[in-house]
Amino acid sequence: MTARSTPDAAPQRSRFACYLDLIRWNRPAGWLLLLWPTLSALWLAAAGWPGWHLLAVFVLGTILMRSAGCCVNDVADRDFDRHVKRTAQRPVTSGRVSVREALLLGAVLALLAFLLVLTTTATAVWLSLPALAVALAYPYAKRVLSMPQAVLGVAFSFGIPMAYAAALGELPWQAWALCVANLFWVLAYDTEYAMVDRDDDLRIGMKTSAITLGQWDVAAIAAFYLIHLALWGGLIWPIAGGLWFGLALAAALLQVLWHLMLIRDRSRDACFKAFRLNHWLGFTLFAGLAIELL
Repeated sequence: MTARSTPDAAPQRSRFACYLDLIRWNRPAGWLLLLWPTLSALWLAAAGWPGWHLLAVFVLGTILMRSAGCCVNDVADRDFDRHVKRTAQRPVTSGRVSVREALLLGAVLALLAFLLVLTTTATAVWLSLPALAVALAYPYAKRVLSMPQAVLGVAFSFGIPMAYAAALGELPWQAWALCVANLFWVLAYDTEYAMVDRDDDLRIGMKTSAITLGQWDVAAIAAFYLIHLALWGGLIWPIAGGLWFGLALAAALLQVLWHLMLIRDRSRDACFKAFRLNHWLGFTLFAGLAIELL
C-alpha cells in the first residue's frame, strides 16, 4: 500500500508547490507592504487595540488579496513575463500552471477575503467592491498609463479606508487623507521595483514610472518618500504624536536615506534590495504608532 501511494503523492506536492510559487508565498514582503499601513489605520480608527476579530480579518484578508492579485497579474502579464529575465520562470508564463487554474485560484482567494469582510460592517463590504475593481485593473494599466504605479498605489492603499469602515462603520476624512499619503510611499517603492526591469520593459514596450521619470527617477523617489513621511506624520501627530512616534519617523527617514544610497547607481540588485526592505519602513511607522496608543 505504501509503495503504491508514494508515486501519487509526489505530483500533488509538486502542483501545490506551483500554486505557492504563483502566490509568491516565499516572498512575504509583498503582503507586508500592504499590511503595515492597513494596521496603522486600524489602530487609529480603534484608538488602540482593535480586538482579535478585526486583526484576524485584516491580516488574513491582506494575505489573501495580495495572493489573488498575484494570480491575476501573472495571467495578464504572461506574454510579457517570458521576455523579462526576472519573471520568465513564473508558473503561468512557464506553463507549470494554466491560465484557468490561476484564475480559479485567484477567484477562490478573493472570495475567501470577501467572506472575511462580511463579518465586519456594511460600509466595509460595499467598499470592498471598488477595492477589487482597482486591483483587477492594475495589471492592464501598465499597457496604457505612463505611471501605472499610481494605480497600484490606489490598490495598495484601499486597506486604509476599509480598516476605518470596519472599525467605525463610517469613513472620516482622515481615512482618505492617509490613503493619499500612502500612495506616495507606493510610488517610491514600486518605482524602485520598476528600475530593476527597466531595460527589459523598454525592449518589450511596457510602461512604468522608472521609464517615464528617466534620469529623474532617484530624485523623484526621494520626493515621494519625503512627501509620504510629511503627510503621514502630519496626519497622525495630532492623534498619536509623542516620543515613540517621533522616533519612528526619525528611523523611517534614516531608512529612506539608506534606500537612496542603495539605488543611486541604479544597479538591478541594489534597486531590488531597496524595494524588498521597504516593509521595515512600514513596520517602523506602525510600531511607533501602536506604542503611542497603548
